[in-house]
Amino acid sequence: MPDTRPTVADLQALKGKRQLSKLRVFSLEEAEAAERASIDIISVTYDMIFDPRFRDAAPTRFVIPGDEQARMGATTDEILRTAVKLRAASADAMYCSASLQTIRRLRDEHIPVCGHVGLIPAHATWTGGFKAVGKTAESAAFVWKQVKDLEAAGAFAAEIEVVPAEVATAISRRTPLIMISMGAGTGCDAQYLFSEDVLGTNRGRYPRHAKRYRDLASEYDRLQGERIAAFREYAADIQSGAYPEPQHVVRADAEELRKFEAFLDNQ
Repeated sequence: MPDTRPTVADLQALKGKRQLSKLRVFSLEEAEAAERASIDIISVTYDMIFDPRFRDAAPTRFVIPGDEQARMGATTDEILRTAVKLRAASADAMYCSASLQTIRRLRDEHIPVCGHVGLIPAHATWTGGFKAVGKTAESAAFVWKQVKDLEAAGAFAAEIEVVPAEVATAISRRTPLIMISMGAGTGCDAQYLFSEDVLGTNRGRYPRHAKRYRDLASEYDRLQGERIAAFREYAADIQSGAYPEPQHVVRADAEELRKFEAFLDNQ
């Protein structure tokens, strides 16, 4: 990627040439780490993109804010207003799993949209819950239709989640969309994981497609134990008189203290 923020056109030019990396991050520290690690695309919360410190942390990453409003049942107009604000705050595109009508409206306002096909968590009830989509010819054709609908609506990219790798590869080869794989194999244009899975901070179930590169949960547990131990020692020192020690307090000049005590005696 260039030293400046890439554009949609830059990403499209890389389709079929190399795999892109995408990571969902949840803090400015993680955003900075993604910048320094040269992650191509990062997904962030709305709050993070509106934080004035964000672009200092990740000045050259292509950023796609998540889907908070759509999950809360926002209307097309509300999503559009938020998208305009996100773009003004330096978002490069917007993820949207709302209706095709909404995606068309965003595209009409020249807002790059990343859609979603396959297992879409917000709409999983329509495809049988949290399980793979596209394992039969019929359901694979359904995923293909989702992709073609996004093309027609004007999206430039789509997350493709928990779709058989062979199906995802066949689809990716036949669409101009940048296909971003979550558990859909290497035949797509990008790979996408959440930082909590990569860093090992996820306390719950790890999805099949997740790969843990570190075990920060254990490190956080160790640090929390150190916090508790330090606080206990502090409290014990107060009770025993070990804190504060002479170096922790200031002393009054003896003559000035004598004058002050004389003053108090006359009150």
